[in-house]
Amino acid sequence: MRPSSHERAEQGNAVVEFVFLSLLLMVPLVYFIITVGQIQGGSFAVVGAADQAAKVYVAQPDAARARAAAEQAVLLALADYGQPADNARMDTSCVPADCLAPGSTVTVTVHLTVPLPFVPFSDALHLNASHLSASATQLVGRFR
Repeated sequence: MRPSSHERAEQGNAVVEFVFLSLLLMVPLVYFIITVGQIQGGSFAVVGAADQAAKVYVAQPDAARARAAAEQAVLLALADYGQPADNARMDTSCVPADCLAPGSTVTVTVHLTVPLPFVPFSDALHLNASHLSASATQLVGRFR
């Protein structure tokens, strides 16, 4: 039995529909995976940056050099993970107030904003994937 003209016109439509629906479903899935990867990379970056900054801070002889060295450590750690330094900031706190006195604790907190990937004008539109932060605390040793 021969296929009718209507059945012949329908041949090949299943392939077109499959390709169209596959693209329609795969593009958002791939974008989601890329975004989650950016957030994961940012979380690794802030944890490493906070840890290194706290360690560098307590090793310095005075507060001004300690702050500068900690900021440099944050920038270096963020660059290692491909995160822009413009999206990060660092806060420090000390207990007691004299940060480099023996026995005091220094806490460094690094905040990072992870933008959505492949979005033009994301700065102007304020479209961000996540806001991340991590803290690390180090004890200033008695003998330096």
